[in-house]
Amino acid sequence: CVGGGASHPELPPASYVASKEQPGEEYVIGPLDELTIFVWRNEELGAKVQVRPDGRITTPLIQDMPAVGKTPTMLAEDIKLALSQYIDEPLVSVIVNKFAGTFSQQIRIVGATAQPASLPYRANMTVLDAMIAVGGLNEFAAGNRAKLIRFDPRMGRQREYSLRLSDLLRRGDSDANVMLAPGDVIIIPESVF
Repeated sequence: CVGGGASHPELPPASYVASKEQPGEEYVIGPLDELTIFVWRNEELGAKVQVRPDGRITTPLIQDMPAVGKTPTMLAEDIKLALSQYIDEPLVSVIVNKFAGTFSQQIRIVGATAQPASLPYRANMTVLDAMIAVGGLNEFAAGNRAKLIRFDPRMGRQREYSLRLSDLLRRGDSDANVMLAPGDVIIIPESVF
């Protein structure tokens, strides 16, 4: 039966294969990211560190520096400024080795899926990519009633979009594949018998 509830807007389809790969937005460091701090000609001042749950890092000569919410370049500049008290014109690089990202950079998939998960967003990520990562729909999923929740900065609030996951995964409908954005949440309800 066809529901008479309010319908949600649909997102434009994404292609299965990108015509060109392009970088995403600049990466923002999140809690539990693993970083390598490199200080040129001063190896003893560099370190491999994990961002603590409180969002800070500690390296030789620098304690409790905030890292969360900064790009690697911004963090390198802050470390450079802190180290300039001890050495002349330090050259600092920050390399992200393993990333978790901030919640605003993750894709979360919940509901009737094989393995609900929170995935790090990557450039050009589609719904198909996310569904492969979580093992697809479970046997009770109502995939065509799935919703995508996305924050719309222009409107200053969340928007809800309809997804057709069953059409995409079980019928191969390429028009049902859509691009994801950092912070998206996919909610997959179960069928009502």
